Amino acid sequence: MTTPFAIQPGPLWPGLANCRYCPRQCGADRLHGGLGYCGIGAEWAVASVCLHQGEEPAVSGPTGICNIFFAHCNLQCRYCQNHQISRNLGPAPGLAPDQVIEQVEKLLDQGVQAVGFVSPSHVLPQMEAIMLTLRQRGRRPVFVFNSNAYDRMEVLRRLEGGLDVYLPDFKYADPSLAAAWSDAGDYPEVARRALLEMYRQKGADLALDGQGQVRSGLIVRHLVLPGQVENTLQCLRFLAEELSPRVHVSLMSQYAPTPAVQGHPDFGRTLLPEEYERVLEEMDRLGMENGWIQQLDSAYHYQPDFEREHPFEV
Repeated sequence: MTTPFAIQPGPLWPGLANCRYCPRQCGADRLHGGLGYCGIGAEWAVASVCLHQGEEPAVSGPTGICNIFFAHCNLQCRYCQNHQISRNLGPAPGLAPDQVIEQVEKLLDQGVQAVGFVSPSHVLPQMEAIMLTLRQRGRRPVFVFNSNAYDRMEVLRRLEGGLDVYLPDFKYADPSLAAAWSDAGDYPEVARRALLEMYRQKGADLALDGQGQVRSGLIVRHLVLPGQVENTLQCLRFLAEELSPRVHVSLMSQYAPTPAVQGHPDFGRTLLPEEYERVLEEMDRLGMENGWIQQLDSAYHYQPDFEREHPFEV
């Protein structure tokens, strides 16, 4: 028989009345029906809870990770692979709070060790409430914060100690690229501050368990965009020079065009071998040896379909 429970809002919840959790700082009163840039009020906005064998073996481990995918986003990347749930259009799909906890606990009972929060930057109070509820119920999974790095440094400091692993994307070093493709010209500046704060909290080393699964640390993801190699080189140089060449990087070649960018000369195609090779050469020059790279044929291996119960299963 299922133990009765209720999700209790955590300390961050009152801030929804004048929301400034993400860098947009809309000031929307989300507690009383207001909607900011993300189009989310105080609902839970969980689009999917699923088992995921992701791109980084140390994150997924041998059993996979229980990922909680939130709907909508504080960035609107035109090429987003999660476009079915990330577009800020219309009401957000969402599971009821008790459904979220039930589905998470079902996977934890099967031996899954980690719970990941995907695109949580606009729903930090909801994320915090889920963590608190799981802990109150005696659960101690590894909590993974998988954000786009468009995060406020001040908020990350408030979360210190509650999150085990930071798994941010570092998308852009070029403000014009960020403005054109994600509606966030300030992204490079904001993300740099966020990454520096994550690095302050976790450093370059990963704490691994006996099965090689990360228990604590920082892993920075970067998706190489076709035709935008210089942007990637600038991102890598920042990580090596301002954080550490020892920081763990997941360098992804899996870009695949979505319907929204079909026909664009760069974004409408996959990555060229010579583009990825140029990036790998720069990593080597910078002395960046920790992390993971991908095969070019991975472009269509990680494309989800959120209309299915299990989005990543073929």
